[in-house]
Amino acid sequence: LHSCGFWRPKSLLDTARFTLSFNGLHRKKHQDSRALWKHEAVQKYLETLSKEYQQVSHLLNADSINDFEQRTLRRRCASLSPIAAAFQEIKEAEREVQDLEAMCRELDSRDEKQLLELALEEKETLDKKINTLCRKLFQLLLPKGKYDRSHVILEVTAGRTTGGDICQQFTKEMFEMYHNYADYKHWTFDIVNYVPAEIGGLHHATAHISGDDVYRHLKYEGGTHRVQRIPETGMSSRMQRIHTGTMSVIVLPQPEEVDVKVDPKDLRIDTFRSKGAGGQHVNKTDSAVRIVHLPTGLVVECQQERSQQINKEIALRTLRAKLYQQIIEKQLSQEQNARKLQLGTRAQSERIRTYNFTQDRVTDHRISYDARNIKEILNGKEALDKLINRLLEFAEIEAVTEYLENLQALEGGGC
Repeated sequence: LHSCGFWRPKSLLDTARFTLSFNGLHRKKHQDSRALWKHEAVQKYLETLSKEYQQVSHLLNADSINDFEQRTLRRRCASLSPIAAAFQEIKEAEREVQDLEAMCRELDSRDEKQLLELALEEKETLDKKINTLCRKLFQLLLPKGKYDRSHVILEVTAGRTTGGDICQQFTKEMFEMYHNYADYKHWTFDIVNYVPAEIGGLHHATAHISGDDVYRHLKYEGGTHRVQRIPETGMSSRMQRIHTGTMSVIVLPQPEEVDVKVDPKDLRIDTFRSKGAGGQHVNKTDSAVRIVHLPTGLVVECQQERSQQINKEIALRTLRAKLYQQIIEKQLSQEQNARKLQLGTRAQSERIRTYNFTQDRVTDHRISYDARNIKEILNGKEALDKLINRLLEFAEIEAVTEYLENLQALEGGGC
């Protein structure tokens, strides 16, 4: 309670009153939650939050506060409670690890070998638990992403290469990878547009993916993906020449209600025959729809349904999502222009990942992370999920570090 007689609600950014020192904190060295947890400044900050939680809990039991103060204190207590609980749980697990280490140092004789093995197994279990809790704690510190729970529009487009169909084939593999990943995560994957290449690859495709936390998992997939491989057919395959190609991925968050008004006068709507699979009816009628938004030049197509009206409705929904994305882009640019990892389509021109088939290696250039076994990653299941979660954890560490640096700046400015 302040001297003025009421509790001032604070964000987690302005609650601590101490000086942080990040001179020794280099982001690239902290690519996991456990390493950041050990930093002295982070420990001090969390200690401060834990003490504030105790103070707020004590004040809630005071008889002198009125209803307004009680409501404010309850909200603050609710926001601090899971952070304080996770902080104490990690501390307790670390004390258990220290006790086990001390015991292991005393177990030297052969008769105690089995007990030593059990202690080491227990220590390994506790280490895993601490790593999980550290990540959970930092997720609690950060505000939830505004669009993380949104469904998405996913677009893939083949790039260009000098000879061969390497880009189209790779684009098809990538689209199938995301389809498989949606199945793995129990999401719904609805194909909106599919334009195959003449020799078995894919020029362009669009899908609507719905489910739990879809955008959170896919938001860092947007960008240019590079492939390096020896083509399976043609002169290059006989000469064992490696070709390099690219394809691009765009991930657009699509909240359940996209409130973007589109003036029919601003639209040019064309119909044409589908080029993709779908049977004779689809290929012999003008059921496919292309919509051009004249003020922005945005173009969307849908050709997957037999009904021209349904295709038109899907195309309009996709157009509204793209127009809404422009609003989101502006907000993200203002809020996160300092982030190393860019969300959505803000870094589409940048190469984010390389798939080197000759070395059986996938490299994510943003976090300098190499993963082996391209086949498993393109399968779109556990291996891809591991890579995506590695990205998410690194992004969380980036965000926590920036968050604490902002706190330091606030403290330095006397706020």
